[in-house]
Amino acid sequence: MDKSARGIKCIAIVNGIAAILHLIFWIFIFLRLPRISTAVSDLAKADLIVTFGLGIADLLWSVPLLIIGSIYLQKHRLAGWLAALMANGLYWYSFTFVLFREYHTFIRPGTILFLPFVLFSLWSTWYLWKVRSIFLRS
Repeated sequence: MDKSARGIKCIAIVNGIAAILHLIFWIFIFLRLPRISTAVSDLAKADLIVTFGLGIADLLWSVPLLIIGSIYLQKHRLAGWLAALMANGLYWYSFTFVLFREYHTFIRPGTILFLPFVLFSLWSTWYLWKVRSIFLRS
C-alpha cells in the first residue's frame, strides 16, 4: 500500500468512527434532553432549541456525508472525496458556532468529544486536496 492510499484509508476510518460517534451521541442527547415545551425560562428554551437544531443538522447532513466519505474514499471515488470535504466544512462551520456559544456560556462535553475530529479535519482537508488527482481521475 502506497503512502497516499494509507492516508486516504486513515481518513476513511476516522470518518466512519466519527459518523458512528455522532449518531450515538445525538441519540443519547435527544433521549436525555427535556422537551423544549418544558423549559422554565426563555433562555433555557433557546438553549434547547439551539442544541436540538445542531443535533438535527448533524443527523441530516454530517452523518450521511461522513458515511459516504468513509465508504467511497476507500474506493477512490470522487463522491467520497467530495463528501469528506463537505463534512469537514460542516465541522468548521458548526464548531465555530459552538465555540462562540460556549465562550459566552460554558464548555459542554460534546465540544471536548468532537474537538479531535475538528482538528483532524484540518489535516484531512489539506491531505485530500493534495491527493485530489486520484479522485478526479475516477
